[in-house]
Amino acid sequence: MGGKGNDPFDYEQKFPEDKQYEELGPTARVWRTYLEECAAFDIEMVERWRDGLDVLLVFAGLFSAVVTTFVAQTSQSLQVDYGQVTASLLFELIGVQRTAANGSLVNDVPRSGLTPFSDFRPTASDSLVNGLWFTSLSFSLTTALFVVLTKQWIHQYMSAPSGTPKDRCRVRQFRYMGLQQWRVGFIIGLLPVLMSASLCIFLVGLVVFL
Repeated sequence: MGGKGNDPFDYEQKFPEDKQYEELGPTARVWRTYLEECAAFDIEMVERWRDGLDVLLVFAGLFSAVVTTFVAQTSQSLQVDYGQVTASLLFELIGVQRTAANGSLVNDVPRSGLTPFSDFRPTASDSLVNGLWFTSLSFSLTTALFVVLTKQWIHQYMSAPSGTPKDRCRVRQFRYMGLQQWRVGFIIGLLPVLMSASLCIFLVGLVVFL
């Protein structure tokens, strides 16, 4: 069994007693005790955040790559397929040449319905699928962006300040109040919801596509 002196939370034994009238001085025991307690609290809080953010960042990166591949293919349906236009016009040209060779009327050759100047409108399903997948990709990239930002906030929050224990207490409290004011914890909790919404939207688009 450990003695009383081995208790890491026995701050009366860990830190020397303050001199009279120096109980709130720059190096007083109360500030050192505050820093010790806050360090344990901050480490537990930040480690919990970091674990979730690391997993979320990897998933968001991989998922964004997958969605980008789908979007790169389906977005072509939103514009004129010039390869198909060329093939249609070439087929018409061959028909004209054959008709002329046979001595028939060129006007009898059916005209191609596709030209570079044709009024092109994508189908409703193509527009819907691309709209859903672009939205999904936007949500996924937004999630990745906020993960990077929150990790940077956490890094700045945990960086060691300089100065006396009293000064470090002020800096730590200022940083903690900043986290509360900017609702960093709420943002971190919202990111998995945003990523889940991105996945659901992609699946809806996939069902429509298939």
